[in-house]
Amino acid sequence: MSTFQTYTDIDALDTEFQHLIHKAKEALGKAYAPYSKFHVGAALLLENGTVITGSNQENAAYPSCMCAERVALYAVASLHPGAVITKVAVVARKKSGKDLIPVTPCGPCRQVMLEFETRQQQPLGVVMLASEHEWVVAPSAASLLPYCFTKDNLHPEH
Repeated sequence: MSTFQTYTDIDALDTEFQHLIHKAKEALGKAYAPYSKFHVGAALLLENGTVITGSNQENAAYPSCMCAERVALYAVASLHPGAVITKVAVVARKKSGKDLIPVTPCGPCRQVMLEFETRQQQPLGVVMLASEHEWVVAPSAASLLPYCFTKDNLHPEH
């Protein structure tokens, strides 16, 4: 089982995660969340140093919404095909708030992050605020999704 690292001080995180958290905070301003008023920002670090951000985009028909993590991940696939993602930061706040609130990637986002790990054959680290004063770093998307569904679960018809 993978080990999660926890930090009570953001300054204890490595500089790449700190930078990604800053970029994810900036992405909060681009969220479209008139229904939930729950703004989420994500920032991804590519192996070449490029940072891609995303924010949640809601829709009156809720199934049509898109989480910040998937917005950023799909942007990487579209704009930087074949790029390797090394780290992900996810942050959230309420629309009227200034302070960050705890957030972790939802199940579908974890599944999509896992698919990217499989595609790139390399784990991606994930940092998130898991409680009011605790940053958690997961070593991979797979560690966030035990007993995950992968291409190995698919069996071609004979």
